[in-house]
Amino acid sequence: MENKFRIEPEKGNEAKVKPPKEGKSAFSGLEKKLKLESYFEEGFPVQYLPKILFVVFLGLVYISNTHYADKTTRTIDRMESEVEDLRADFTTLKADVMFASKQSEVAKRVKSIGLEESLRPPFKVVVKKGEY
Repeated sequence: MENKFRIEPEKGNEAKVKPPKEGKSAFSGLEKKLKLESYFEEGFPVQYLPKILFVVFLGLVYISNTHYADKTTRTIDRMESEVEDLRADFTTLKADVMFASKQSEVAKRVKSIGLEESLRPPFKVVVKKGEY
């Protein structure tokens, strides 16, 4: 017993079956070139079904992988532009902090609260052992 599926035509209805139309469409030309009718004369070839399903599965995996790669690429592009913006903000803030921490700028800011810059240089405090 072969593993094929075929629908037997009913007796008496053989005259009602219409022959296929001979058209000049792209699909009819493709069907003639591939000779698809010869594959289905004895029914649907079930033995090829696992291979066909495997190819369909591979196609779906390929399509989903392409969508995932496109989505990942868009995410990477968005993140790169965000990193560039943050880097520019960091550089600006760093320059502002460096300017504000200069001795002259600190002296200007603390003058308003009554602090003055020392005119004497700093000195080292030396503590001998046992004095603390």
